[in-house]
Formats: sequence, structure tokens, C-alpha cells
Amino acid sequence: MNTTKQVQDKQTALITGAAGGIGYELASIFASHDYNLVLVDRIEAKLKEIAIKFQEEFGSSVTTIVKDLSIYSSPQEIFAELQAANIHVDVLVNNAGFGIYGLFNETDLISELEMLQLNVVCLTHLTKLFLKDMVKQGHGKILNVSSAAAFQPGPLMAVYFATKAYILSFSEAIANELEGTGVTVTVLCPGSTASAFHQRTGMADSKLLKGKRMMDAATVAKIGYAGLMKGQTIVIPGLINQILAKSVSFTPRKLVTKIVRNMQEDN
Repeated sequence: MNTTKQVQDKQTALITGAAGGIGYELASIFASHDYNLVLVDRIEAKLKEIAIKFQEEFGSSVTTIVKDLSIYSSPQEIFAELQAANIHVDVLVNNAGFGIYGLFNETDLISELEMLQLNVVCLTHLTKLFLKDMVKQGHGKILNVSSAAAFQPGPLMAVYFATKAYILSFSEAIANELEGTGVTVTVLCPGSTASAFHQRTGMADSKLLKGKRMMDAATVAKIGYAGLMKGQTIVIPGLINQILAKSVSFTPRKLVTKIVRNMQEDN
């Protein structure tokens, strides 16, 4: 763990997957709003670069933790490191995640188990660890990054879509449980976002993305941050994404699944 001196009268935001994309943009927003930061990612060089940038631009106190969150022990190790450093987390942003594209019968099992560990287990574990102190203190915010994929099954990305559905359901449930505690839970469900995600998954040539103008990560982060600060439970950036998410509930599930399959196939 690499840390600069934390300013005690500032709140602290912990952001996973902070080295790029939506995570980086959220970190930048929190820095601009005078938060101390705890940035978690497995890319050490990028974290160091970001820490220096935020310190110079915003005067932010930045703690960087290099962890592979697909490893089971990582959440407990992060929590223990912050406790030892006497760093209290006021805002938890569970952003880290990845997807795998292809027929489930042909995709790599080890990679999918790592995805489940990161997208589902790690998010749940970190939430459990940091939520207890938030409730005890009577204040706190949690932002879980899901996806518009959460609202329907996703052939060719079956496990990924299922993990995002879990995040949505889990977040809604605990948001209800926490009413009146001073702690809020927000789930961010963006549609396709311009980032390196699609290249990594191998679906850049799918019909879903071909020629599509995607929302940029900075805009998604700005909308997510605003919803978090307002205490909204579900935030879906973009009117079209909002309409599509709602229309799913009025359409037969089998038809929805066929439509998603057709959109995700390569041209």
C-alpha cells in the first residue's frame, strides 16, 4: 500500500478498478470534490501515475492498493490494510469487473470463475466489510456498478449478464434494508460505454456495437456520481437505456433473449 497523508476532516472514497474507464472517471470526480481517495487496481504503474496526477491537480490525498480482486483473499486484505492505517471509508465504489464473450459451452471455465469472484463475490465481500462501520457511524454511501445487461439474459455473455443481474438485485435489496440508517446504496446500470472493455471481451465486432455511438465513461461517471449523492437506488444513464430497461418487463422473456442473442452475434 502506498499512501499520502490523509486529511482527517475530509471524507474518503474507495474505488475499485480505478486505473481506467468508469472507475478512473469516478475517482477524478471524487478528487475534484475534495475527497481523500483509496484507489484499488492490479495495474501498479497506472495507479502511481493517477495518484501523482490527482495530487497535483486537486491536492488530493491518495492511497493506492495494488490487488488482483479475482483472488479470494483480496477484500479482507484491503480492509485490514486500511484499518491498520486508520483510514475510514465513507464511500465505497465497487466498480471493478470484466466480461467474457462466447458460447458458454466453449468459453474458459477458469476465466469465468475469476469473473464470478470479481464481479460477484468480491463486490459482496467488500460491501459486507465496509458497511458495518458505515451503519455504526450512521452515514455512508455505496455505489455498485452493474450494467444495462442486468435487466435481461445475455446469450454469448451468459455469465457476465448473470453477474450484473446479481449486482442489481443485491443492491436493491440492501438499499431497502438500510432505509433509516443514514447509509444509501446506489446501483449504476450504464449501457455500452466507450472503453477498452469491449476489446478485452472480444465483442467489438458484434451487431450491438458496430457503428453505435456509445456514451463516454466520463459522462457515465458524472451521472452515477450525481445519483449517488442524491441517494437514488437505480441510476440508468441515457433515455434510450432507461426505456429499454423498462420495456423488458413487458416483453416475453424468450423473445427478449432471442433479441439479445441476435444483437450480440458477430456480423
